[in-house]
Amino acid sequence: MSTRPRTSRTPTIAQLKAFLAVAEHRHFREAAAASGTSQPALSGAVAALEETLGAQLVERTTRKVIITPLGERVADHARRVLTTLHALTEEVEAARRPFTGPLHLGVIPTVAPYLLPTVLRLVRGSYPDLELHVHEERTPSLLDGLAHGRLDLLLLALPAGGSSPTRDVPLFDEDFVLVVPPEHELAGRADVPRDVLLDLDVLLLEEGHCLRDQALDLCREVGADAGGSTRAAGLSTLVQLVAGGLGVTLLPATALDVETGRTDRLSAVRFAHPAPGRRIGLATRPGSARAPEYERFAVALRDVLAELPVRIVT
Repeated sequence: MSTRPRTSRTPTIAQLKAFLAVAEHRHFREAAAASGTSQPALSGAVAALEETLGAQLVERTTRKVIITPLGERVADHARRVLTTLHALTEEVEAARRPFTGPLHLGVIPTVAPYLLPTVLRLVRGSYPDLELHVHEERTPSLLDGLAHGRLDLLLLALPAGGSSPTRDVPLFDEDFVLVVPPEHELAGRADVPRDVLLDLDVLLLEEGHCLRDQALDLCREVGADAGGSTRAAGLSTLVQLVAGGLGVTLLPATALDVETGRTDRLSAVRFAHPAPGRRIGLATRPGSARAPEYERFAVALRDVLAELPVRIVT
């Protein structure tokens, strides 16, 4: 494609969103699906952006999409523009009326199935005008979505970490529980020291889960190896592996009843005090216009989550 003459027109938001979707997915069909639009419409918007800028941003081949060096720089600018636009609309919405309009909540997979029923009851009962959109993703994806304005609020293990700063609001602490087959010598005990992990084959989640990292940290703390070659994408699969006799695993206390209630081939083992565990809370962008709203939401969440096997952080 030859370089087109420059024009004085300004790219539209729709064009920037379409190009950014292509830049992130490197595939027109996948980008169109993620954007909720048709592939011809998406392709047309990207072509219109190239026409507006008078430059080639995308190399189209039969097998893949390649973003040109200039296209990569344009994508960076597009992210900043869309993030700023999101912040503008967020500030106006927050000033207009709290707990109304859309709220995109990101939740990690090791929290979502166990806390969302309580969270959704709170939203339905107390904030009927809030348009809640839930996104279940692993921590790195959630933090990226928060930094770029795709997500507004995260529910995850703290500290959130990541390369972009976040404002963390703690909600509760919970213990880890060791799950073993019922015939295991530790089955049913409630006072085991952490160093029992030295003699156990601890199964882990796949990379990208913060719970995997926390379990590895605990194993390293006592000098134990963990994981072997077996990995699971979610906690439900992990406990089924334990039920099948492939090893033991660590569950957060909030997941215990749900996951062990599906089979009689699992038994819980409690650690001696102080038990290892994790802290769960909210993460937002520093300086968000909706910060006061999120603080009130955190207070309400602590009240309803107190019914779970957790220790509320105030």
